[in-house]
Amino acid sequence: MYRIIEKQDLTPAITLMKVDAPAIARKAQAGQFIILRLHDHAERIPLTIADYNRDEGTITIVFQIVGKSTEELATLKQGDSILNFAGPLGVPSEIEDYGTVACIGGGVGVAPIYPITRALHQAGNRIISVVGARCVDLCFFESEMRSVSDELHVVTDDGTKGRKGLVTDPLEDILKSGSKIDLVIAVGPVPMMRAVAKLTKTYGVKTIVSLNPIMVDGTGMCGCCRVSVGGTTKFACVDGPDFDAHQVDFEELTKRQRTYKKEEQVANEHYHQCACGKE
Repeated sequence: MYRIIEKQDLTPAITLMKVDAPAIARKAQAGQFIILRLHDHAERIPLTIADYNRDEGTITIVFQIVGKSTEELATLKQGDSILNFAGPLGVPSEIEDYGTVACIGGGVGVAPIYPITRALHQAGNRIISVVGARCVDLCFFESEMRSVSDELHVVTDDGTKGRKGLVTDPLEDILKSGSKIDLVIAVGPVPMMRAVAKLTKTYGVKTIVSLNPIMVDGTGMCGCCRVSVGGTTKFACVDGPDFDAHQVDFEELTKRQRTYKKEEQVANEHYHQCACGKE
């Protein structure tokens, strides 16, 4: 059992949990993820590591309530325990001194982009960060991102915080200005990552995206996270989650995301109909 030692509601729909997991914390690196299971009847949930503290022996996860499993996870309180918490999984992000790196985080993707940004900053890179959300109520980690960035842009779809627009807007302005960007890393919803990839391809800037949104099993056995990268089939959980954005077949990826839409709806309805919230 893995004890929750801290819980914060970052927004009405986004929750942070710090979990006591010293063995994972000792090995965790930026870009990796964990798989958790609440109880014997729960599904496996892959979540990118939002932070880790080797001294405390803790792993921080951040998740948005989007369905049955995340809604149930959000009911846990400080002091409660999670049955299974496995990791670190996945290939760590490649961290080196590239020069100037643009780190783009959209929605809950701001959480996993933070440790990557921090590692790149510590490696000596000049960091330009762009974080976006639908509205001010869904913004979080601004101070954390500012602390590891040389330049930070905040955007919201409705303009309730920062600049009104999409994360691609300030990125395009920077690219149009002629400022040199050596690498772009984007983490967030698939449509956002697709838009970033389309933009940066026009300017010939190497871009990396994280494809954890399509994971299920997390170990390569279920095959649900198959994705075509450069015409070759890859598994997001064991070959990634980071991939060359300009080689990803985003059309196929978008279709694959809808594979279990009906099952997710049934599970959510069952959870709300069941008084105890469990099978």
